[in-house]
Amino acid sequence: MAPVSHFDFEADRHRYETLLELADLVARPQSVTDLMRGVSERLRQAIPFQLLTCAFHDPSRNTMKVRYCENDGASVKDFYDVPADDAPCGWVWQTQEPLVIHDIAAETRFRQGCSIIRETGVRTYCCIPLTTAMKRLGALGIGCTESPVCNESDLRFMQRVAELVALAIENATNGEALNAEKERLQMLLEVSTALLSHRELSELFTAISASIRKVVKQDYASLHLHDEENQVLRRYATDRIPPASRDTIAEELSLTDSAPGLAFLHRETRVFRRDELKVLHPSLLDNVDGVLALCSIPLVSRRGALGTLNFASKEESAFSPQNQNLLNQIAGQIAAALDNARAYHEIAALKDKLSEEKVYLQGEIRSQTNFGEIIGESPALGRVLDQAKIAAPSDATVLLLGETGTGKELVARAIHRMSRRQEAPFVKMNCAAIPTGLLESELFGHEKGAFTGAISRKVGRLELADKGTLFLDEVGDIPLELQPKLLRVLQDQEFERLGSTRTIRVNIRLIAATNNDLVAAVAQKQFRGDLYYRLNVFPVRIPPLRERREDIPGLVHYFLQQFARRMNRRIEVIPDSVMEVLHDWSWPGNVRELENFIERSVILSRGEVLNVPVAELAAGKAQLDENQTLENLEREHIVRVLRETRGVIAGPRGAAARLGLKRTTLQSRIQRMGISTKEFRS
Repeated sequence: MAPVSHFDFEADRHRYETLLELADLVARPQSVTDLMRGVSERLRQAIPFQLLTCAFHDPSRNTMKVRYCENDGASVKDFYDVPADDAPCGWVWQTQEPLVIHDIAAETRFRQGCSIIRETGVRTYCCIPLTTAMKRLGALGIGCTESPVCNESDLRFMQRVAELVALAIENATNGEALNAEKERLQMLLEVSTALLSHRELSELFTAISASIRKVVKQDYASLHLHDEENQVLRRYATDRIPPASRDTIAEELSLTDSAPGLAFLHRETRVFRRDELKVLHPSLLDNVDGVLALCSIPLVSRRGALGTLNFASKEESAFSPQNQNLLNQIAGQIAAALDNARAYHEIAALKDKLSEEKVYLQGEIRSQTNFGEIIGESPALGRVLDQAKIAAPSDATVLLLGETGTGKELVARAIHRMSRRQEAPFVKMNCAAIPTGLLESELFGHEKGAFTGAISRKVGRLELADKGTLFLDEVGDIPLELQPKLLRVLQDQEFERLGSTRTIRVNIRLIAATNNDLVAAVAQKQFRGDLYYRLNVFPVRIPPLRERREDIPGLVHYFLQQFARRMNRRIEVIPDSVMEVLHDWSWPGNVRELENFIERSVILSRGEVLNVPVAELAAGKAQLDENQTLENLEREHIVRVLRETRGVIAGPRGAAARLGLKRTTLQSRIQRMGISTKEFRS
């Protein structure tokens, strides 16, 4: 049917007034949605209809994007895209001629387009080209459920309406394009500002996603980073509408069998439709209802591919080429921010580690004993040093056994100095000297906020000892609940800081020491058997000083020189009688007791002769002779305290607390000394 070029205003004055109202309406700046509402309201006064459609041609896909109003026109809705060759509006756009379909149910030319119109209950349908002097925009249509529409008079009227609407739509479209471009630029500025002002990208991802949502209609966003060790994409941050208390979408994604993985491998932006997502990303469909499309953008920086930025939408057309270009720009900014964040964290971690090592080494220097090597030439000590030489070249765990004060730490240092790790740190920790509650943090480290009082991140001794040697003194005092974690370090060389889920790998050689009977502790279920066997790879027993008395003179001269130099004293003579007393004393505290005794002697000396408080040793010897042995004294003391506490060992008023011992240590000594309950409960 040829277009009608004139309109008889006198024939229908009411329609003329409607056109005036429409002309006034289209002259106002407004969106296409608001325009359709206004046209539907005013047009209904002049011509009866139940459906108003406005279709626009999409040249990138050769489809018609259809918007429509039903009944009162209060709401404007979107159809799915319709192929231009299979819709009445597409035919009208191509031919630039009006089209009247008197019976939609009988129409066979436009199967998909008519099917959509038919679902609204429309019986007859009229469609007019929307064209301006500059461009063919689409088509305007009206449909009626009962009476026929668009006789010759109606067509003339609808053509004039279409001319006005086309002009208004062109203005609105241009305005929307300008507003859209302004929104895009504003969004890019927001993202850039956020990324430049913060280093923790995970905290900002929700805000960044919200900014993007203003322009691109996305319902779910995620940031996945490449885990090089496990060759997967690991979830780093997510954002969804509505917010979820628990994100059940897979934390790890395969590089070959997931949508983001394919985008990552091919280094190109990919858009996946619902059918593809059912195979490649089912967890997304399970947890975000109605998803029709997913856009995955690889994050590529100068270091290579870092991961993917992913957006899911319930609108199939959300990721147009224009929006993909926009998301690519954002992905480039995020990739650069990730590069900067990684560099910052690497530098910060290195600074923290160097700072921790500096503090630790300064403390080590202050806490060093006053001798730098093992003193003595006795056969017993020689056997120990021979064993140390054998163990040093390997990375086997060494267990040093011996009484308190025998010099276990010195032997551990000697093993480290003779090993291949001699250039790396030697880190020590006394497990008995650190409160149980802080022992795990001291050993493994903790993250900021891991527990009350954790105001900053702390590097543990295990990390400090990486590539070096870790010396755990009094290892028998490690709590049972902490022993499995230490066993894992020995077996797998990996652990997690308190408050962190990130696994840290280390390369350490462990040397442990104890004065406890670990075999008895294992039998009493106070020490894990698997950990004991792991520690007892190369046991070395350090003899007490009473078993190598021939080393006492050398140790006395060494300590005398050290303390005299420190106190600016000149002491050159040690009487033979004094040396004989020192040689004969049993030294229950071993080398440490001898060292402290010589220091006290130097303080008491006023001339060139060493003044030794022999009376102290004589009194101690008399007491020992009276009670036969020091162990007997200790046994009687323990029994006495147990009687006073009525056999209660644990707790603040128990025997262990009164004796200044750990509960497990006291139980071990009771077992070793053969103390029965009859002795303290009678």
